[in-house]
Amino acid sequence: MSGGFDPLVPRPLDLPTEVPLTGDLTSGETAEALDEAKILAAPGTQADPPDQATLEQWRQQLHAWREGALARYGTPTRYDAPEAQWANRCFTVAQTWLWDELFFDFDAQAFTPEKFLADAQQRFGGLDGVVLWHAYPIIGIDERNQWDFYDVPGLAEAAEALHEHGVVVFVDYNPWDTGTRRAESGASDVSMLATVVRHLNADGVFLDTLKKADPEFVAAMEAARPGIGLEGESKLVTERVTDHALSWAQWFADSEIPGVLRARWFERRHMQHHIRRWNRDHAAELRSAWLNGVGVMVWEVVFGVWVGWNERDAATLRRMLPVQRAMHRWLTDGEWTPLAVCEPPVFASAFEHDGVTLVTLVNTSDEDVTYTSGPGTWVTFDGPPQHGQAEVIVPAQGVAAMVHIADGAALPLGVADLELEPPVRDSSFPHRRAERLAAPRWSGPTAEAELVSTLQSGAVPVPAGEHVLTVRYRQRETGMYDGAPYVEEWKPLPPRLHDQRTLERVVQISDGVHVAAREVSAAEYAQFLEAIGEPSPDLPKSNVDLASPEAAPPTPSRESDVDLAGDRSATGVTFARARQFAAWAGGRLPTEDEWQLAATRPGFERRTPAVWNWTESEHSDGRTRFVMLKGGAEHKREGSDWYVDGGVQSPEFALKFLLSGLGVDASPSIGFRVCWDAAEREQH
Repeated sequence: MSGGFDPLVPRPLDLPTEVPLTGDLTSGETAEALDEAKILAAPGTQADPPDQATLEQWRQQLHAWREGALARYGTPTRYDAPEAQWANRCFTVAQTWLWDELFFDFDAQAFTPEKFLADAQQRFGGLDGVVLWHAYPIIGIDERNQWDFYDVPGLAEAAEALHEHGVVVFVDYNPWDTGTRRAESGASDVSMLATVVRHLNADGVFLDTLKKADPEFVAAMEAARPGIGLEGESKLVTERVTDHALSWAQWFADSEIPGVLRARWFERRHMQHHIRRWNRDHAAELRSAWLNGVGVMVWEVVFGVWVGWNERDAATLRRMLPVQRAMHRWLTDGEWTPLAVCEPPVFASAFEHDGVTLVTLVNTSDEDVTYTSGPGTWVTFDGPPQHGQAEVIVPAQGVAAMVHIADGAALPLGVADLELEPPVRDSSFPHRRAERLAAPRWSGPTAEAELVSTLQSGAVPVPAGEHVLTVRYRQRETGMYDGAPYVEEWKPLPPRLHDQRTLERVVQISDGVHVAAREVSAAEYAQFLEAIGEPSPDLPKSNVDLASPEAAPPTPSRESDVDLAGDRSATGVTFARARQFAAWAGGRLPTEDEWQLAATRPGFERRTPAVWNWTESEHSDGRTRFVMLKGGAEHKREGSDWYVDGGVQSPEFALKFLLSGLGVDASPSIGFRVCWDAAEREQH
């Protein structure tokens, strides 16, 4: 806690805004205050719920506010454009790291969008959209900008595969990325983003850290892709609902009796996605999404940290999506009556269209509740239509649905055939633990004895035995070895978000090791390339400039930045290639602990300029791979706390570096050194 801020309690700006039950809400200061609301609070409490007269008065005030807001800001028209209407059907979106092991196969070095979608179909009922997250938290390791991290072989084909399965594609825009290289052409960031949108045929842009984009940005994106959806990560002001088709409902605290999402009430075709990224329990946001007819963001890997959905909440989403997709017109065009049912702990919204009324029910208690309807003809999605009063079980912390059919009205095609899955009770968190992965066996040639002798010259011995290490790191959002760093928190704020932390590690060195005194040089690495029959990369070679929209970007070798200038460290080397070199030299990479122990002993050196060092520390929890970098580098990006740590670091410092594929992990800021177990060193 810092300055009285409690991260487990909503901040004042997270709280819902009270709707006065009297007075004119079409104009004036009170009305304009509601323009800024996240949620328009419902009256009363569960212990003292409002009566029907109060509820009707509240609804009238909601309509009055909307009438005034439309007069102030005008009726949004972009939602009428056919090319923009995909957004109001985009109920579930996954925030997806490009190198998520469901989306990318590290062994095959290929994207696997079909595998990713199949998993989402089974667990969540399918996805309507995917945000392809690309650069953070590894950007800043070198000069590469956010566009360079979208320059990946096969990514356009992966995006095309998503489209073929009916899934829309969002790209991510990082407005804070101002300290990396600029385009050689002098193109602006907006122009560069437009090129990425065209190249990937993206449907939308996620506005990282932004609530909204400026009008010039909107116009440029619309020119790149007519009907494009722009989605910020927090509250969208009413004025800009007109040109932003989507927004996150992130850090939105509801009233005790569920209220109404202000942006959705203003424009029914505006899609919001509820999200609490660090939560292990998503029941509250699912209930709010269900009552408001909006969607959710599924984000299970938050910048390399596993925050997976529990079985109960995944099953709730599977119950919601078939109804939302089949009856989306009711949610966008129907007459919406919020709190049509207000019988704590059961609440419901009603959406009436063409004589058919969809009733979306929620239960805020920990016990199942049976809800009994009024008279009529009802579909409850668990059997044939019921006549007269109908009953439906609203599961604990879950949702249910009923459809009332007026005389002479007809259900939309397919709705009568829908059957909702039974609810699931298991709300336990599906833990994943990151396991250390062994290096693949090397079956290639071995280095000449003379070179091995040179590499081993002056190697620093690390004695066998137990060693206790203090490790320093910057928390960021990636955490460290295990676990979500901000469980159930609302919004971690600086300095907590970026603070320096320490951990203690107990390490057992069984037989002693010898860590090379220096990083592998560029000249030594060139001998390795020659030995395995690969040509040395051409130098110099810069990253691809995506500023030109005329052609798709080429896909150069990612090791094209290897510096072969003599005694400088070999850089631009992928983690896999560094492992191969070490095996070729009869050794391996040192673990992060061996590296740290050696770095505190006499004889340990750093080549200049200093670069980070790969270590034998690959971990995977089945969704994310990471390694620990040690040593720091002279390269340092300024201008944003979101960049990777730079500068030369003490031996105690470790950087959790998310591993990417297809050569993207190769960097001019990362080199490596070799170590030998005692027995291996004697053999050489």
